[in-house]
Amino acid sequence: MARILNLLLLVLFPVAWFAPLLRAGLLPLFGLSEISVISGLQSLWGSDVFLALLVTFFALFAPYVKTLGLALVQFHLLDRRALPVLTVLGKLAMADIFLIALYIVLAKGIGLGTVEVAWGLYLFTGCILASLGLSLAEKRQRLSGKKNGDDAASPPLSVS
Repeated sequence: MARILNLLLLVLFPVAWFAPLLRAGLLPLFGLSEISVISGLQSLWGSDVFLALLVTFFALFAPYVKTLGLALVQFHLLDRRALPVLTVLGKLAMADIFLIALYIVLAKGIGLGTVEVAWGLYLFTGCILASLGLSLAEKRQRLSGKKNGDDAASPPLSVS
């Protein structure tokens, strides 16, 4: 079941990147513009390349590489010793959600514009949390296998 959920995340992450995270506008009378991870990155590339690189890493590469790495571990194509690195990647991806939440709080606190949370923020957050949960479950399974002396649960990486 964990394998299927993890593979599902490989499909849901790109959907979440294009889904609207929030709707923002200067004044409520003029309507709201939808902002997604991709549209936000497009705006950043034009104004601040360094910040765009950071956000690209946290929002796109960290969660996707972590999920892909976990799939490789689950299908015994990558050694289970890579799990701590994958967990760190998942935590870095979670920092992205924190920043988005901080921006929403700041924008609402200033009171100049309107900010509404959209369904994509929930999808993106759910993907990050599900990915983090799957890696923790995989780590727990690895630890329980070692306690039971079951080394067959984690075959070594074979390079052909």
